[in-house]
Amino acid sequence: MASEEGGDSPARQEPASIRAQLDRMLASPEFLAPERGRRFLQYIVEETLDGHGEHLKASTIAQAVFGRDASFDAQNDPVVRIEAGRIRRAIERYYLVCGGSDPIRITIPKGGYAPHFSSGEEASNPGDVSALNERKQNPPGHERPLTYRDLLLPIGIPALLGAMAVLALIRPLASYLSPAGTLPPPAQSMLDSNTRIVVEPFAALGATAQGADFAKGVVDQLIARLVKVNGFVVLTPGQFGTEPIGPLFNLQGSALVEGGAVLRLHVRLINGADGAVIWANQYDRDLSDQTILDVEDEVAAQITKEISSSRKLGRSGSQP
Repeated sequence: MASEEGGDSPARQEPASIRAQLDRMLASPEFLAPERGRRFLQYIVEETLDGHGEHLKASTIAQAVFGRDASFDAQNDPVVRIEAGRIRRAIERYYLVCGGSDPIRITIPKGGYAPHFSSGEEASNPGDVSALNERKQNPPGHERPLTYRDLLLPIGIPALLGAMAVLALIRPLASYLSPAGTLPPPAQSMLDSNTRIVVEPFAALGATAQGADFAKGVVDQLIARLVKVNGFVVLTPGQFGTEPIGPLFNLQGSALVEGGAVLRLHVRLINGADGAVIWANQYDRDLSDQTILDVEDEVAAQITKEISSSRKLGRSGSQP
């Protein structure tokens, strides 16, 4: 796999406005990123604003943000690549949930680590930009020549409308001639078959920064994996209504890192109807021979597999 290296994007916005947008994003409760991810984002934004975007390599980021030494090897230690993917997902979610009207959009294009800055209007109105580009390419007095598409368009639209009108007349007639069949189930019945899982923030025991980072990171990984399971609807705390649209379960957990080398993770799944614990497990890992990010991915994958195959959920979950 080719590593994500290099790449730059000139800041087309005022640095003060970009920094204000960065502060707005980091302060939002909808920006779901652990502390190390926030440091990563702040570092690459500041470096780009200072004109050092071309120097944003995996090695420089690993040493400046993640405390790696000069012997860092991106192939054997994918910490920067994994964190970049996690931050991209957090940024996409932020602009989708609450940042759609923000004046500036900060993105990290794939293939590099240098962020890209654009105005909110430019991102939300691509049609206006396309029209502007077309006007630039075809100034007054230099109109482009007519094409077959331009000639057929006035004929094709009326023909399409006429065909739609004919189909509208034929379909009611067909309903009288065809035998009565079973009506498709309403959309609500599909919701009733889904299992809702509320992924709660995991508690970090021991008051260590490493334990707190792991607790946040493993929750992010669990959400990313559970949403891919057929029949699961993944919710965040406080984001579900009172309507009974399917079974509701709460996924809770606590993480403890002892001596910086031993991880103990306790996870349980609770029935939201009666508070009964229907599934629980403990995961002990040795952090001395693998990175904490690799442990997050491995443990999240195992938890997702065990939950999705549990028959106590009233269904048999399956991976897509």
